[in-house]
Amino acid sequence: MDWLNRLPRWMIWGLALPLLALNGWVALQIFAYFRSQLTVFLSATLLSFVLNYPVQLLSRFRLRRSLAILLVLLITIAVLGLLGVLLVPPLVEQVNELAGRLPSWLDSSTSQLTAIQNWAISLNLPLDLTQLSDQLQGKITTQIQSLSAGVLSLLPDAISGVVDLGLTVVLTFYLLLHGERLWNGIFEWLPTSWNERARPLIRQNFQNYFLGQITVALLMGTAMTIAFVVIRVPFGLLFGIAVGVAAIFPFGPSLSIAIISFLTALKSIWLGVRVVAVAAVIDQIVENVIAPQLIGGFVGLNPVWILVSLLVGTKIAGFLGLIVAVPVASSIKSIFEASKIPPSPPESEAATGSTDEAQDVASETATLASA
Repeated sequence: MDWLNRLPRWMIWGLALPLLALNGWVALQIFAYFRSQLTVFLSATLLSFVLNYPVQLLSRFRLRRSLAILLVLLITIAVLGLLGVLLVPPLVEQVNELAGRLPSWLDSSTSQLTAIQNWAISLNLPLDLTQLSDQLQGKITTQIQSLSAGVLSLLPDAISGVVDLGLTVVLTFYLLLHGERLWNGIFEWLPTSWNERARPLIRQNFQNYFLGQITVALLMGTAMTIAFVVIRVPFGLLFGIAVGVAAIFPFGPSLSIAIISFLTALKSIWLGVRVVAVAAVIDQIVENVIAPQLIGGFVGLNPVWILVSLLVGTKIAGFLGLIVAVPVASSIKSIFEASKIPPSPPESEAATGSTDEAQDVASETATLASA
């Protein structure tokens, strides 16, 4: 191996990178082949990670872990079922009503653009909105027709999704029950130093991220729904819940607020301005004032790296990659940063070092005193 140490660094990397690229390509092919099964497993892993906190809380009341897990799963299913019964019918009704009103909103937007165009002509301003109005109306109409045509094609996917949901619930139960031993066996393959550092960092990053995003989503959805109802925005319940769901993902609130403001501006420009103003204020208050006080800080990434991780995660794993991309990237960053920190010396060595330093200081002091 001496000849390998004598090679230039650029040559070592030149030999290693093709092997890394080949291994990455093989891993992607394996993931693509078992995509459905891996999606179920990863979804169950995330659910078990989130539900493990209420399970631990119930275990403190001297409940058996299996009973606590069953109780948490039943409560979760009951809450989701209750929310489905209460929210799904009005949401479906508002979606259908929104689809019916969009043509009239498009006509209203055309009238508003025509009024702005006449105002610009009266002031001799070089502003031509005719082409913009025609292109906007054509593109929106095309998108609505494509969405309507794609609804029927979603039926087979919905049936397979129900089956995957059942498998995810069952697998979540077993991961809550036996997941600790599973992860102990996986992390045993890592070196001891990496095992001691990587495992708590991964747990901390995933915990901070998901608890933070869920908290922000609940706060954002509740606040947006109340605000939209107060300022009398059409379909306030639908738009408020849409912003809350989008808040689970990075950059989701800003994107959803922009879309909702655009849709309401089709009906009335001033309504769109009110929506974007109120939503922007609520977004800043929730994300910068309320959420940090409740959940604390998160080991964050540069926004550029967040966007890159989202693009890579979506390309590799689709919707699930969009969910786990940021905590995975943050965990990798934390692990590499921790690997740069030298391990702390044992207590015996630290005590010996401090004793030697004290003796050196004492001898120097005695020498100065004699001089």
